[in-house]
Amino acid sequence: MSNHKKNKGTASRFSSVLSGPVGRWVVLGIWIAAAILLNVIWPGINEREDNAAADLSDAYPSVQAAQVAEREFPGDGGQPALLVWNRSGGLSDEDLNQLAALTESLESEPLANQEGVLPLHQLPAPARQSLLSEDGSTIVLPITLDETADTDGLKESVEELKARAISITGGDPFEEATGTSELSARITGPVGIAIDGGALFQNADVSLLIATVVLVLVILLLIYRSPILAFIPIVAVGFAYLVISPILGTMADRGWITADAQGISIMTVLLFGAGTDYCLFLITRFRQCLTETASKREALKNAISGSSGAIAMSGLTVVLSLFTLLLAQYGAYHRFAVPFGVAILIMGIASLTLVPAMLAIIGRASFFPFVPRTPEMEDERAKRRNKPVSHRKRNKDSRIGRIVTERPWTVVVAALIVLGGLAAASSQIRFTYDLLSSFPSDMPSVEGFDTIAEGFSPGELAPVQVIVDSEGKDSELAARLTDLPFVDTVAEPESGAENANMRLYSVKLNVNPYSNEAMDDVAILRETAEASLSDAGIAVSDQKVWIGGQTATQTDTRAATERDTDLIIPVVIGLISLLLLAYLRSVVATVYLIATVVLSYFSALGLGWLILHYGLGQEAIQGAIPLYAFVFLVALGEDYNIFMVSSIWKKSRSLPLKRAIREGVGETGTVITSAGVILAGTFAVLATLPIQVLVQFGVVAALGVLLDTFIVRPFLVPAITRLLGRAAFWPGRAPQHPEDEKAGEEVRV
Repeated sequence: MSNHKKNKGTASRFSSVLSGPVGRWVVLGIWIAAAILLNVIWPGINEREDNAAADLSDAYPSVQAAQVAEREFPGDGGQPALLVWNRSGGLSDEDLNQLAALTESLESEPLANQEGVLPLHQLPAPARQSLLSEDGSTIVLPITLDETADTDGLKESVEELKARAISITGGDPFEEATGTSELSARITGPVGIAIDGGALFQNADVSLLIATVVLVLVILLLIYRSPILAFIPIVAVGFAYLVISPILGTMADRGWITADAQGISIMTVLLFGAGTDYCLFLITRFRQCLTETASKREALKNAISGSSGAIAMSGLTVVLSLFTLLLAQYGAYHRFAVPFGVAILIMGIASLTLVPAMLAIIGRASFFPFVPRTPEMEDERAKRRNKPVSHRKRNKDSRIGRIVTERPWTVVVAALIVLGGLAAASSQIRFTYDLLSSFPSDMPSVEGFDTIAEGFSPGELAPVQVIVDSEGKDSELAARLTDLPFVDTVAEPESGAENANMRLYSVKLNVNPYSNEAMDDVAILRETAEASLSDAGIAVSDQKVWIGGQTATQTDTRAATERDTDLIIPVVIGLISLLLLAYLRSVVATVYLIATVVLSYFSALGLGWLILHYGLGQEAIQGAIPLYAFVFLVALGEDYNIFMVSSIWKKSRSLPLKRAIREGVGETGTVITSAGVILAGTFAVLATLPIQVLVQFGVVAALGVLLDTFIVRPFLVPAITRLLGRAAFWPGRAPQHPEDEKAGEEVRV
């Protein structure tokens, strides 16, 4: 009891300062000064992006294979750009001569970051013809670029390559459609994929931001019908971002974090959704208090005292959940943790300081033209306008609140049937790690891959490197690899530069090298190589066989993703459970709040799969979706639960629990619905991009938020609380009211 009084006293003093005539201007001044000074003295995060950061550590086999290849086979290292030339009906001798002139130019004057090129100009005519596809329509010229070059460096090299090709051919083959009688060219392979992926995110940044801001403004205007109020959360998020960006920028500058374009663009967009939610929690409480108190300062003090605990708890839940991504081994997950965790932390601080300061300055006018007033103020206003005085009593009840308290069993059973059925569909999800499947079909790298697949084996796009230490013995590995059913061709082995016993076999598969099927074949390639060495009398160990290339990298990516998912999901559940237990002091409430949000998560996955698969025709979803969706949905879903349950808990101190539930559901219904719609809309904006991984994440996350907003929060959680009665507070102190016992008997009957 003493702790509660102490916390209440602290909140009261805090709210008095923020709502005071001096404190509000001081707080606003601090935020303005911080936004200006930090951006002057520290770099912004966009200036310190590293889009070439590795996703896999040296502990993974594909990374070790790349290191061996770089040391022993330097000509096979680097990032390959596959220049695909095509002419329906066959490439002419003149075409091949022009391509030879291009390779001669590249050899004499290498591109920036260039490491190697196929010397077509040095090959005799028969050798050139042997490089063509079976119908003679396609040829692939590999160009190797520096392994350490970032996306900007790769793009610079490719632009120079295009300029030379256009100059030599006399036309622009990169603009010609593939599969026609005109000479066309496309750049694919790892370099082409990296450039196309970077371009998608780069082009998406501005459109995403504009769409998100417009969406939030429109929804706020539709819900609250107040232009001033609609801009308050936007201004708060804007100030928060001006502080967040230089803080993250200097962290990246000092090497404490690594930030990439994908993570930062997603962080910026979702900051508006989550940040607006926190602002609305306070704004709605302020609006309610203005109908109860004539003094705007007193109303704001009550609003801050009444909502700050729930807002702080909600923000802390999300921040800690995001920081669990630091446990991830996969780089993309790990890099996402600190930027978004810091962003939500600062946004939470802004919602508890900057937003109250702005509300204190603007006051009731924040809600113009629908200004909230007390009944007495409304009566006085009516008298001044010679209008009849309204004696209508303000109703804190709600229709949903009555339903969940009068028919809790019906609500729980119905909700579990709906959510359980959708969750069951999640078991049917198929996952993919195919990079190309996340790109639009008209992207150059995808068109280039399709052209290769039509004229050659699809494995031409990314051959698998099988490297062995033969110890000078004949292992007959080439023959064994060729006999495998998924192998198309095996090139003549190359010998190592430092160790002459090292052998590299370039294996081209007859399936898409980015597919799950190809990734499963990597283990068979390793087993075949180890068996071949063993039969030759060579003691097999990890230092004898290496499997490299893009397919091996994708295989390790899948392993890292599955490992991170299996580790982080239980940790997130454990952390949120501890936070809820500390805040609510109820084991029972903690259990069912966690259980309902986890059920909602699986329901969102299931519903998302039904829509993506049967509605949009997608055969699989990206393997990163479950972990990203879980961290966001569970953390943000608990936000709504915390805000509503906090209201019920407070009201239960003076009201029967049944009445507290009804009023708590009614009191928080509008704000949580508004916040849920805005957050779901923000996620849905991601689904408008031409990037499949963001479409899938946006769809699943938006659906999860909507399920939480319209089923879990208003129906399932309060109905369970009603059924449990005073047991919901166990082992904390249950509310004592004469009507509670009678209400419990009614439910049992």
